[in-house]
Amino acid sequence: MSADFEQVLARDGKLVYIGVGTSMLPMLRQRRDLLIIERPRGVLRKYDVPLFKRGPGKYVLHRVLKVRRDGYVLCGDHQWRREYGVTDQQIIGVLTAFVRDGKEISVTDRRYRLYVHLWCDLFWLRAAILWCLAAPGRIRRKLKRQRKKTPEPGGNILPSVQDTKSKQSS
Repeated sequence: MSADFEQVLARDGKLVYIGVGTSMLPMLRQRRDLLIIERPRGVLRKYDVPLFKRGPGKYVLHRVLKVRRDGYVLCGDHQWRREYGVTDQQIIGVLTAFVRDGKEISVTDRRYRLYVHLWCDLFWLRAAILWCLAAPGRIRRKLKRQRKKTPEPGGNILPSVQDTKSKQSS
């Protein structure tokens, strides 16, 4: 039986794994980049990328956009909806580096820091772009729901007099 992330971090102080999910694109590529997570050292700061537990067995890696007294405001780099109220008790580790195409990139690297500032400081622009890019999917889903509600050709749109009378008598 494999150990969960918390057990590995408690035992080794470091967790190395290949990430799954698209919420941290374009920085972290799903099933391609190797993530290096270490135990947190105190309160997190803006731009840190914590690994936290959302529910039983549900681990999430998102970026800190704001530090508050009641918790952190987080958001994935490929998302536009913020997540509020994540607490230190939920956080099990923090991204310290990742390996892309065989090269380790530390979170202290100046190119990484530049990316983070541009990506997060222009959150409003990113959110607008991602919202627009997601529009075709929203429209498709809405049209699909509408098609399910639309009656078959030749079908009755309004209830017949007999349908109305039978409902009243029941």
